[in-house]
Amino acid sequence: MSPVNGRNVTHSSSRHGQVFRDQDSASSLSIQEIDSITDVRVKLAELAEQESSTNIRLESLTCTQKDLRRDLGRLDLLRANLSSHVLSTRSLSNGMLFNAASTAGRISSAVQRLDLEQARVQSTLTVVEQVAELKACILGLTGSMGGPQDWETAAGYLSRASKIPKDIVNGAFAEDIVPTAEVPDPPSVTLEHASESLRGLFLREFEMAAQEGNGAKVTRFFKLFPLIGKPDVGLDVYGRYVCQGIASRARANLDAGTEGVQRKEGFFYANALTRLFEHIAQIVEHHGALVERHYGSGRMIKVIERLQLEADIQGGIVIDTWSDERNIDRRLTHIRSYAFTFLVQSFLPAQPARSGTPRAGSPAPRGSTTKDLTHDDENFEMKDIDRYLGEIALMLARWSLYSRFISSKCEVPTFLELPLINDQRWQEPNLSSDNNTKILKAPPLLVNSTLSSKISQKLIDPFNILTTFFSRRSVERAFQLDEQPAGLSLNPEKSLRANPPFITSAVDDVMYIVNQVVDRSLATSQRAVVSSVIPTVARILSSDFIGMIQRKMRDESYPKAAIQGAMPPEHLIIAFFVLINNLDIATDYVKRIVLSRVDTSGTASSQESDAHTATNTIPYMFPFDHDAGSVISILKSLHQTFESKASELISDGIFVAYKNIAKPRVRPVLADAFRDIDYQMTTDEIEAFSHDVGVEDGDQSSIDLAVQRQFQRGWDALTRPIARILTERNFDKLLSMVIAYLGEVLEKRIWSYYGRLNGTGAARLERDVASIVSVAVRGGRYGLRDAFARCTQICLIMNMEDDEWDEVQGASTPVQNDNAVDWKIDSEERLRARAMVNSIQR
Repeated sequence: MSPVNGRNVTHSSSRHGQVFRDQDSASSLSIQEIDSITDVRVKLAELAEQESSTNIRLESLTCTQKDLRRDLGRLDLLRANLSSHVLSTRSLSNGMLFNAASTAGRISSAVQRLDLEQARVQSTLTVVEQVAELKACILGLTGSMGGPQDWETAAGYLSRASKIPKDIVNGAFAEDIVPTAEVPDPPSVTLEHASESLRGLFLREFEMAAQEGNGAKVTRFFKLFPLIGKPDVGLDVYGRYVCQGIASRARANLDAGTEGVQRKEGFFYANALTRLFEHIAQIVEHHGALVERHYGSGRMIKVIERLQLEADIQGGIVIDTWSDERNIDRRLTHIRSYAFTFLVQSFLPAQPARSGTPRAGSPAPRGSTTKDLTHDDENFEMKDIDRYLGEIALMLARWSLYSRFISSKCEVPTFLELPLINDQRWQEPNLSSDNNTKILKAPPLLVNSTLSSKISQKLIDPFNILTTFFSRRSVERAFQLDEQPAGLSLNPEKSLRANPPFITSAVDDVMYIVNQVVDRSLATSQRAVVSSVIPTVARILSSDFIGMIQRKMRDESYPKAAIQGAMPPEHLIIAFFVLINNLDIATDYVKRIVLSRVDTSGTASSQESDAHTATNTIPYMFPFDHDAGSVISILKSLHQTFESKASELISDGIFVAYKNIAKPRVRPVLADAFRDIDYQMTTDEIEAFSHDVGVEDGDQSSIDLAVQRQFQRGWDALTRPIARILTERNFDKLLSMVIAYLGEVLEKRIWSYYGRLNGTGAARLERDVASIVSVAVRGGRYGLRDAFARCTQICLIMNMEDDEWDEVQGASTPVQNDNAVDWKIDSEERLRARAMVNSIQR
């Protein structure tokens, strides 16, 4: 478009815009406000447009006028027909239906009056029948309480009378009809007197039967209390009766050990507490159905509350007697004052000899160490502590089982039979398909019981303290009696008299104690015990067990050479390796101890029954609230804490072994392998050399494998003595560090041949490097080949054909190729590797 046309278009647009604006302004003006020809024209255009619109509407209405008239005519015809129907309907309603409607109304009113009369008659008959029933019950009650003294019948009549509404019993009609010459009192008074009379009579008969030990008679009168409207009285007297039996049985159990021998030996008090709980469980189980049937659902809980009060008394007596008999408080005082002299002195630096007498209570040695240890053992006999822990654990386990039983009876209606305990079968809540018990909530009668608080003070707290001492003293004793495996040697020619893994005796001793402590703590089914004991065991293992091994590794068995450049003494190397093995095997032990209890899916033995497996799962042993999840977390924390500490020390020990034992020997082994090897010899020179050394024609394997055989001898001399002492995991860790260093040394060796290679020598070098790699990673350790990636790529570049090298050089990023090599050496190193072989000699 030309500039002129552009200007014309712009001017036209401006003109039209001005017209539109004028039209808008004119349309908004009235006729009186028009003051220009333009406004008049705009207003006329607007009026013309309105006229056109109006004409269109009028034409559309005119077109539809015929249809409208036709529809109006049809409506007139329909209205005329409808009028005739309305007249017919109105006449029919006034003539025929009016009389029928009136008759129906009269019939409905009569039926309603009849129903009202029948309801009144029925209510009157009901009142008469109830009054007659009341009179019959009162006459039967008084007759039964008279000469026959049929108490069951009398209680039955009284129970029937109690079902009659109170307004009937206290009504005027009953007071006029029921009294007779023999029973002149009002029915309410007669029933009240009879109920009180029977209550007193049943109480006397029940107590008399209880004193006589007549169980049938006790049951007979116990079933009658609900019938006379006194269920609370019956439950109360029954509770007193069974509590008397519990108290007498508990006293008999304690009196059975009056000779003193039974109380001091075995689990006398634990068995006494078990019998107490079993007796209560028998009462609840055997009598619960009777109480529920005659007294109503849920009424057994009231009896259980009364039984728990007696259990608080009798159980408290057993626990207090046990605590006094075993002198638990005195032993706890002695335990708190024990100084753990051996452990404390082991972590202290060596002290020079002192003159004079040490102060009292000082951890410094006084006289013979053996004498002090014997004195400590006399005061703190581990067998006694172990026996006390066994007793407490058994009592806590029985209390947990009893609590689970009572909670299930108070809350859960379905039960599962459990294994027999002392010939007594208890019952527990039903298990789900994944062997998890339904989560229970301990009822207030257990939570707020005095026996629960006494168990916490007299059993749980001493158990935690004794277990802490037992665990730490066991670790101390294990290191006091620690023995190294006999007959170990780094010489592969000598046979080993011990069996792998090579560890000291302290590991087995300590892990046996840890397994025992964990088992015993879980057997109590008390979260308070597990949450205190397991973290304490983890702390003891981390501080004392690992600390003792760390001190031995640092102070007693550190592999340091006496002379610069020489190897450390053999006995130090062996002792150091054994200590590293201790940590590795101990970590494995702790892992198995934890997983065998946490992972219940695959740990159960095939010989074990399903019921036994189910009853030994943590969710089953800890059914209350969310105790199971908390216990599993605590056990996993034990494994994680110990593994973290042990792995850190193992890594430090492996690094020391690498730095002081293995690393100084790697470079000489590689130097011996390449000694007298010339990679500048031609093929003719190699054949002449083979002839000179006496190699037969066609057999050059001895020359081709010279480096491999020499390296294998040196490598075996380095690794085989270490592998025969270390565990497999520790050896793999050490070997990975050694091979990483070997890769660095081998790379430097390859670079050292720069300019001293010909084509044949480069191929021989590549073959020798590959043989060294195969020797180093034999035994399936293919993942360690990555340490030699740079070495093999250098050899690859040296022996490439020219066209292959040109392809590598032509690719800007070789890794982008699907068939390309993942280069570990950069482009400059590739150029340097290519230049190692003289191009004239290729």
